Amino acid sequence: MPWLAVSAEVEARWADAFSDALLEAGAESTTIESPPGAAPRVGALLAHDAEPGAVVAAAAAHCGLAPAPAFRVEPLADDDWVKRSQAQFTPLEIGRLWIGASWHAAPAGGRSVVRLDPGFAFGTGSHPTTRLMLGYLERELAGGERVLDYGCGSGILAIAAARLGAGRVAAVDVDEQAIAATRDNASRNSLPVAACLPDALPGGVYDIVLSNILAQPLILLAPLLAARTAPGGRLALAGLLDAQADEVRAAYRPALELAIAGRIDEWVLLAGRRR
Repeated sequence: MPWLAVSAEVEARWADAFSDALLEAGAESTTIESPPGAAPRVGALLAHDAEPGAVVAAAAAHCGLAPAPAFRVEPLADDDWVKRSQAQFTPLEIGRLWIGASWHAAPAGGRSVVRLDPGFAFGTGSHPTTRLMLGYLERELAGGERVLDYGCGSGILAIAAARLGAGRVAAVDVDEQAIAATRDNASRNSLPVAACLPDALPGGVYDIVLSNILAQPLILLAPLLAARTAPGGRLALAGLLDAQADEVRAAYRPALELAIAGRIDEWVLLAGRRR
């Protein structure tokens, strides 16, 4: 069965976000090529019956890229898809964590291994915001904590928290496909993660609350996420640019003071403790 290879040129600052947003919009896998002296080209592999225009438009809207970029489409044979899909993903190592696809060989001894194949929902570990969150978890999680991942996507943060020894992990997303992906990925890793839509999340507070989405949703969710953070508990937010940090911090100030706790390029991580 042939696949569709879609490619689009975007500004460098949008390449990572647009790539991950394409996965959220239904792409099986994505690539980023950065030729010298030219704009990065983001590629995506779609099912043969997908609508490329709709996928590109949805991805652009998800990451805030406007207008949606122009794109090219070409058919791709099965064997080429497999080669491209597997070649583009390399394992990620962050402190105690090792994250790799099913075809990668895990290192021997001492690492907390998470298996996550590309092509599910948002989050394979490659985006700077995901790396910031994984680094935060690796530093802050001692074991036994109650953890909430709000906006879980593929479930990578929730699964990493469970692997690092969290006592109870809940994962929430507004997208049913993301919930299904999180449950499937948690099952593949033999880890207990309770994934559900927002309305199905039971009452209660958490020792660590994580949300890696976008700046405006983080602002709107401030009362909810603050209320879900236990007194003395920790809240970590990502998915925002340095220029957006002050506005996000202001939204949470009634409950806790957030500070920049990490930075990769123009992306920042905000973290703080609930009063």
